[in-house]
Amino acid sequence: MFGLRNGTVGLRFTILYAGVFLLSGVGLLALTFLLASEARVSVPADRQAPTGDSVAEASQRIRHLQEQLTEVNALHSRQLLIGSLLALAVMAVVSVLVGRVLARRVLRPLRTITAATRRISADSLDRRLGVSGPADEVKDLADTIDGLLGRLETSFAAQRRFVANASHELRTPLATMRASVDVAVAKPGVTRQTLALGDRLRTQLDRVDELLDGFLTLARAQHGVPADAADVDVDDLVARALTGHGTEIAAKRLSVTEDLRAGVRARGDAALLSRMVENVVDNAVAHNEEDGWIQVETSLEDTEVRLVVRTGGRVLDQRDVDRLARPFERLGADRIGSENGSGLGLSIVAAIAAAHGGRLELLARAQGGLRVSITLPSVPVPAEARA
Repeated sequence: MFGLRNGTVGLRFTILYAGVFLLSGVGLLALTFLLASEARVSVPADRQAPTGDSVAEASQRIRHLQEQLTEVNALHSRQLLIGSLLALAVMAVVSVLVGRVLARRVLRPLRTITAATRRISADSLDRRLGVSGPADEVKDLADTIDGLLGRLETSFAAQRRFVANASHELRTPLATMRASVDVAVAKPGVTRQTLALGDRLRTQLDRVDELLDGFLTLARAQHGVPADAADVDVDDLVARALTGHGTEIAAKRLSVTEDLRAGVRARGDAALLSRMVENVVDNAVAHNEEDGWIQVETSLEDTEVRLVVRTGGRVLDQRDVDRLARPFERLGADRIGSENGSGLGLSIVAAIAAAHGGRLELLARAQGGLRVSITLPSVPVPAEARA
């Protein structure tokens, strides 16, 4: 009963088929045993009555035959009972095996649908199950899933187009606003309050521009890797990102330790991969503490390239860290409107990694700080590069 309520569908079908098969066998054996027990061997009565001295001899002979028949019937009953029990044991084993085979046979189309559905992700919604066969319940289920995938694909594509188009269209009025501010503060006789207001407006416009750039990059990453992908040296991307943040690193007096393996390459869009590494390094610098440290390392493990960035700092809650890969998520009090970025950095990293067949892992270090790990499919290194 526990297996029927809490087991898998395959287990429930196996128990059901085995139970029905076994009960049928038990009923058949019980009927056979009942009929056999009723068919007892008996001694027919003599139609001619014995006379004289033969009466005693006949009675003794009848009793002897009855005792022999009783023993034969008892032996026959024991043999039939033992044979029935053996047959029942064999049928129990056979019923489980037959039930398992039947359950797997019945659930085979569902396993095929499950495996095909698992291979479909947000980046491959154009794929369909395409189950063929008679118009039964299984095909109805597959067609329903295909219809759902079609609606999801349309919805995802519309969302991405909206984000990309809106971000692109907003750049024109943003540039106009920036030009108007520059013209206003450049006029002669401008008051100090006007100059201060112009500076604040430029700062906010820069933040809006950064946010729009993040939206465009995120939308581009969610569209997948373009067909003209190239082999990109991950170590070179890391070195350029660290060099680009040299001023911020020096201002915070950060200690940077590099352990970069030469020739580690990934295949994909160079601009997107560069932005991914840039965001990871920027996150490590911007959210670090004064006189802190950063450890950057790259490695090649089997068929994967791994980039790991570790930073020190206060002890973080892993539940808060897990949300950092979502758009506009920040740690603690750093919510929307803070000065610490737009909240799109690590979500862009996660989207770019997923678009290239990789993944982003965020781990709160027990000693404090954060460990950011990016894994991407590697590109075979030529022999001359390994030498």
